[in-house]
Amino acid sequence: MNRNSNGGINGGAESEHIRRHHIHDVADHQCSSVLKKHIRAPVHLVWSLVRRFDQPQKYKPFVSRCVAQGNLEIGSLREVDVKSGLPATTSTERLELLDDEEHVLRVRIIGGDHRLKNYSSIISLHSEIIDGRMGTLVLESFVVDVPEGNTKDETCYFVEALIKCNLKSLADISERHALLDRTEPIDRT
Repeated sequence: MNRNSNGGINGGAESEHIRRHHIHDVADHQCSSVLKKHIRAPVHLVWSLVRRFDQPQKYKPFVSRCVAQGNLEIGSLREVDVKSGLPATTSTERLELLDDEEHVLRVRIIGGDHRLKNYSSIISLHSEIIDGRMGTLVLESFVVDVPEGNTKDETCYFVEALIKCNLKSLADISERHALLDRTEPIDRT
């Protein structure tokens, strides 16, 4: 059964986005969840950060370095170095989907020195109005094997905590640019 973080997903539009973009085949030995974040910045600005498979460190605080191979196309790989303090130092990840029209990114972890086996995540961005201004609803879902010695709840809690931290950082950076009326896509350097 999929868990819904933040009190569950409310509203028909959110449920439709999940049905449309966040489909995971979840086996008995896996856990899965969907998280959401409302960001007070337009979709194109938020997407300019999320779509950079080759530069996750632009908003993911646990990434210290990323070396990407290929030209940001399906099947491209990246080697991610993780900051100290987490039970990992490296992760090898493959780009599964990058849809600039629908604002959907899917990534699968295929190696590394961590316990996130068979991890796959999908992040989708959707326009919404927040306090009369253009905003973004971000949905991120994942599926992952439950490591031996852990429960589904423990595993989901750990992954959800990482994703919540990433989404908070994404919101902070995007909203800071939007407040400065810098709503053009964030520099890709």
